[in-house]
Amino acid sequence: MQNNVQKTILKITGMHCASCAAVIENALKSKSGVSSANVNFASEKLYLEFNPIEMSIARIQKLLADLGYKAAESARETEEQAKSEKKEEIKKLKIRFAGALASGLPLIYMVMGEMIGLPMPMIFESYGLIIQLVLSTAVILVCLDIWKSGFRNLIKLRPNMDSLIFIGTATAYIYSIVVSAFSFFGQEPEMDNVYFESAVFILIFIALGKYLEAVTKGKTGEAIKKLMGLQPKEATIIKNGQEIKIPISEVQVDDIVVVKPGEKIPVDGIIVDGYSGVDEKAITGESIPVEKKKGDEVIGATINKTGVLKFKANRVGKDTMLAQIIKIVEEAMGSKSPIQLLADKVSFYFVPAVLSIAVLSAAVWLISGQPFAFALTVFVAVLIIACPCALGLATPTAVMMGTGLAAENGILIKSSKALEIAKDVNMIAFDKTGTLTKGEPTVTDIVQINGLASDKVLQIAASVEKNSEHPLAQAIVQNANENSIRLFNVKNFQTVPGKGVTALLKDKNIFLGTRSFVQEQGIDPRPIEEEMINLENQGKTAMILAQDREIVGVIAVADTLKEYSKEAVQMLHKMGKKVAIITGDNKRVGQAISKQLGIDKVVAEVLPQEKSNEIQKLQKESYIVAMVGDGINDAPALAQADLGIALGSGTDVAMETGEIVLIKNDLRDVIKSIALSKYTLKKIKQNLFWAFFYNIIGIPIAAGALYSFTGWFLNPSIAAAAMAFSSVSVLLNSLSMKRYKGR
Repeated sequence: MQNNVQKTILKITGMHCASCAAVIENALKSKSGVSSANVNFASEKLYLEFNPIEMSIARIQKLLADLGYKAAESARETEEQAKSEKKEEIKKLKIRFAGALASGLPLIYMVMGEMIGLPMPMIFESYGLIIQLVLSTAVILVCLDIWKSGFRNLIKLRPNMDSLIFIGTATAYIYSIVVSAFSFFGQEPEMDNVYFESAVFILIFIALGKYLEAVTKGKTGEAIKKLMGLQPKEATIIKNGQEIKIPISEVQVDDIVVVKPGEKIPVDGIIVDGYSGVDEKAITGESIPVEKKKGDEVIGATINKTGVLKFKANRVGKDTMLAQIIKIVEEAMGSKSPIQLLADKVSFYFVPAVLSIAVLSAAVWLISGQPFAFALTVFVAVLIIACPCALGLATPTAVMMGTGLAAENGILIKSSKALEIAKDVNMIAFDKTGTLTKGEPTVTDIVQINGLASDKVLQIAASVEKNSEHPLAQAIVQNANENSIRLFNVKNFQTVPGKGVTALLKDKNIFLGTRSFVQEQGIDPRPIEEEMINLENQGKTAMILAQDREIVGVIAVADTLKEYSKEAVQMLHKMGKKVAIITGDNKRVGQAISKQLGIDKVVAEVLPQEKSNEIQKLQKESYIVAMVGDGINDAPALAQADLGIALGSGTDVAMETGEIVLIKNDLRDVIKSIALSKYTLKKIKQNLFWAFFYNIIGIPIAAGALYSFTGWFLNPSIAAAAMAFSSVSVLLNSLSMKRYKGR
């Protein structure tokens, strides 16, 4: 199936609680052709992976429709669409709450007023039961969709939260009608024997709770909406020598785009003319504008500050960096961490378990001799106080806030699993070139051997290396160009990854590479060992140049450390983490870099394909390993590590493999990622603790656990208020993450 996996996101409507999400997931996962189905109850989205040969979107939509839910294929919403839909939903819930409250207020006055001695109008005293019946019926009609959902799911034997509300309120309502009916046959019941007000209070509190939940739930997704709103709607391009404005959707690759001061850059591209400072904070989190000139890359959704820029579009539509960021953040929000699996499992069995507890509690009190009215109160209270929603919201809302916060700071966390693992990492392994160093090496030394002039050594080396894309090769070629040295064409060029290159130049075999490489060619490197050691002790990479079977020179290249490499290592040490460097360079170069940075462990002379084995060795030493890298050769190690962290300046392969991407390429963001992971997990645990604690304490109290000792039992109306605010409290705790400033 993996060869034909298609990913899609569906917008789900009709979910009323976490058990609904669990029902959808279990139904889909049981179908052939569906490899993964994750429902985010907080964002109301289904993240689906399926085989289009075996399963189709239409079949999935029909399956969900049979379950009572609607699934819409969401081409990514615009910020306006998302806001509009959420506003409409909140408005509908607000009207429902207002209608329920308006209909129920007179009934509340009747019940509460009498308790506190307020004057009762004569009509209330004469027609009290009829008025209660009429008002409670009005409230039920206003909240009829809750009853419909509850009843529909109940008869399909997959009860949800609405089913508990339906059973509880319908039982109280119908029982009260039956009791009231006796009054028409001369048996006037006492007012205390009817429960119209319980049904009304419950529905009013539920309506209020759902309204507040929708308001707060909408705020947890603000980060993704902000990202969607970053892109401008129009772009100015040059066509036939004229500047014309077109919708951003019509911009094509290779179009020349013009951006004036103060305007947003519409798509990604390479500057062909102009100079300016660009504010990239929206994408990278970097507050200082970045100077841009001809040949530099610009990112869509960033802001041009000073000069006019012209650039050639190279990524448009879904290929832009912003689109990729949105995709990564959305997928992260839809993923599930190990800690969520327990909550999901509990949510799936929660409602049936609560129904059983409610029936059992009522039966126990009846058998013990309590009147039916008391048993009924217990039954309703248990049904109403239970809240699977808090369990369902605990993890996804915190994950949504955590990944959103990270994205705002230029850190892309691609899964909630990565968010959970990051806090436990105790060994961070760094690639050297392009990660700890700038990846822009320069030639520092040319050692002459056997009388060959240094410019001749450079000429031969650069002629061979001009065919290579390796950073060290580019440094040699660049040095030759700077010294105006003419390069020759070579034949039979070959590269041996991690070791060196060989080619034929003017009928002579040229070899350029490491000691082991020239040894494999039958050349003895010992005569120049002293020069090599001296250079390597300075942190330089030394390469031997041989012509046929004779060493003719040594070229040393050095790469400068990135600005914050040392600070990042120091910060990791302060957090109690171990730091390693994994490099293809020899041990002396690795140790020289290690000494400069204070790194704990050096793994050197590692071929690209061996890097993942070295990560495995660290894992066998009981380390939880994060690998930080930027190149294609780092991809296997990134995949092998417990946590792969890729730099945003790296290759697409590395960024695809890494579970966290650092857009700014600032290694201090490794520390930010770990700190944010700890903070998010702390919030998830707080949410889950409250959700479990609330239900573990609330349900027994509702079942009458305190009655035998105190004579006190829980009024269903109070149970409704507690249930309504339990999920809201979880949401508010997640929303408090907005105040996070980082460490």
